[in-house]
Amino acid sequence: HEVAEIQDAHRLLENIFGSVAPALFAIALIAAGQSSTITGTLAGQIVMEGHLNLRIQPWLRRLLTRMLAIVPAFFTILYFGEDALGGLLVLSQVVLSLQLGFAIIPLIHFTSDKKEMKEYAIKLWVKVLAWLSALVIISLNVKLVVEEISGWSNSMSSLILFAVIIPLALGVGLLLLYVFLYPMLAVKRESSSNVPHGKAIEILEIEKIAYDRIVVAVDFSKNDKNTIRHALIQGGKSATYYLVHVVETAAARYHGDAAYDLETKSDAQNLQQYTKDLADLGYTALPMISYGNTASGIAEVANKNNAELLVMGAHGHRVLKDLIFGTTVNAVRHKVKIPVLIVR
Repeated sequence: HEVAEIQDAHRLLENIFGSVAPALFAIALIAAGQSSTITGTLAGQIVMEGHLNLRIQPWLRRLLTRMLAIVPAFFTILYFGEDALGGLLVLSQVVLSLQLGFAIIPLIHFTSDKKEMKEYAIKLWVKVLAWLSALVIISLNVKLVVEEISGWSNSMSSLILFAVIIPLALGVGLLLLYVFLYPMLAVKRESSSNVPHGKAIEILEIEKIAYDRIVVAVDFSKNDKNTIRHALIQGGKSATYYLVHVVETAAARYHGDAAYDLETKSDAQNLQQYTKDLADLGYTALPMISYGNTASGIAEVANKNNAELLVMGAHGHRVLKDLIFGTTVNAVRHKVKIPVLIVR
């Protein structure tokens, strides 16, 4: 059989497996793809979390790696048809070849560093062979790029060639040169240990923290009593408590503090009642009403009043409700720079 494209490769197995050859080849191809994808995912995770000290959620990492693999193939089939997959496969291998230099050079630098690798550092002869291999790969890639650009010069607009293609190629080349030279020229500096999470600091004495301005987020549910109780424990009777509630009605979102619908009036009365109850107990409390987005409203009150602590109640929603209703606590903590106490 004459096989020119990968989708015809199963024909080579027909003499051995007969009519089931296409199915077996498809299963083997999927298994091989999953194997390489999982390996790449694990390698990427190790590089990001260890070498770069950069961590992302596992589901997001899986989504990104799968999308990078699937999306180009999907749009190629959608817009250019199945016959274009062969060209996409060739392009992917070209990209893989071009990026090998960026992977191999840091790898050689790292594995030959006796300070980092200690007794596991590669020997001199291995280092020489590694650099020779890198030189061969990079030289062939440079030759490929030069030949392709020379070929494009006859069929492509000079403006695109000299304004985009050649500067881009030169930029990538300079980046590769930087990757090669930086470890040799850079001054070695002490870096903090990231294994597994750094070193434990010495705790000799704990100073008591006195909170003077505490923001308490309330929503007039049964959780408010427990939320306020925890806030009072933190600040005592010497602190000032800012009781904040955010009105989320359509009128409040559109008109802001000019809104005075039934819900706004009811919320204002409830805040006044909370304030009066705390005053009767000997605490200083101020009612604060905000309008629109809950997270932004709470954060605005905390930041504007220079709060030292924010106390919020958690509803304990499951995943589905969090996806539907959103998570106020998670959104607020990214908008403030003070401790946040979450009460359940």
